[in-house]
Amino acid sequence: MIPFFNLTKQYNVIKSEIDEAAARVMKKGCFILGPEVAAFEKEFSEYIDAKYAIGVGSGTEALHIALLALSIGPGDEVITVPNTAVATVAAIELTGARAVLCDVRADSMTMDADKLAGAITHQTRAIIPVHLFGQSADLDPILELAKKHNLFVVEDCAQAHGATYHGKAVGTYGESAIFSFYPTKNLGAYGDGGAIVTSNAQLAERMCLIRQYGWSERYISHIKGINSRLDELQAAILRVKLRHLDEWNEARRERAALYTKLLHTVIPQREMPYGKAVYHLYVIKSPRRDQLSSHLKAREIDTAIHYPVPIHLQPAYANLGYRVGDFPVVEKLAGEILSLPLYPELSLDEVRVVAAVVNEFA
Repeated sequence: MIPFFNLTKQYNVIKSEIDEAAARVMKKGCFILGPEVAAFEKEFSEYIDAKYAIGVGSGTEALHIALLALSIGPGDEVITVPNTAVATVAAIELTGARAVLCDVRADSMTMDADKLAGAITHQTRAIIPVHLFGQSADLDPILELAKKHNLFVVEDCAQAHGATYHGKAVGTYGESAIFSFYPTKNLGAYGDGGAIVTSNAQLAERMCLIRQYGWSERYISHIKGINSRLDELQAAILRVKLRHLDEWNEARRERAALYTKLLHTVIPQREMPYGKAVYHLYVIKSPRRDQLSSHLKAREIDTAIHYPVPIHLQPAYANLGYRVGDFPVVEKLAGEILSLPLYPELSLDEVRVVAAVVNEFA
């Protein structure tokens, strides 16, 4: 049996470090917005090369707060892509703004800047490019359009911890960026968690207020806020894991490169020349995706589909007013992509086994 992901293997490798970090929190008896969160925020901002990081309860809440800090709300439009986790659009709608969608490129599977201009209206306030599957979107043309139309850019880096664009970390190009620490992410907590990064001091201050009821002092709300706090235990765990992130990302890249070398009956995931991918997922394309998935399952190899139903075809988002055929690239991808097992502890021999089973399916 080759599972799609195995968190136990990772824990066993760093067990002593994790156990010590958890015990440290328990001994201090401080569990919310204490020294571990402050230390993690400093270390993570330095890792990304941003001035500020704000730890929050989840990646979805990070994006919600990032948009609220930019005063985005009812009557505004925010552009993103249809092939993303529902969380991206859910966060937009939580502000009262309307999500507007833009198709993607077939090669990178990320936002197509050539189609972005047609989605911009006088109500557009922000663009959220999603760095999907561990690979950066092509940011330069997106940033150029944003500057031309005076729009904010908030990078969705939920799947791209450590990825780069032209040698610089993703998360440092827009007004702010968000990260998710869901357990299966490249940098994952043992529960929910997220962060916003920015180099804008005023935005950082607003984000800190919003994440805890708008408090600048206890029980005094200076602006309207919510409750979204990264807890001390998760921060301590993330501090341990952050020390290993580059090593783990290189292990992902090594396994992805081996997949790409061995696979010859499907279209393997392509790394774009403008950046360094960290392979949160390894995604292949096959016109007979469902049959291939069944073939792998019969050989006890787990796979997943990210994402089988694009946002614009989700029942909950019929209000956006899109129809089948509106985003042909995304819709084609939704019927063809399949994620293969990939994590740092996956052995190279297991990669070879998976590749061989895929190649059997002609």
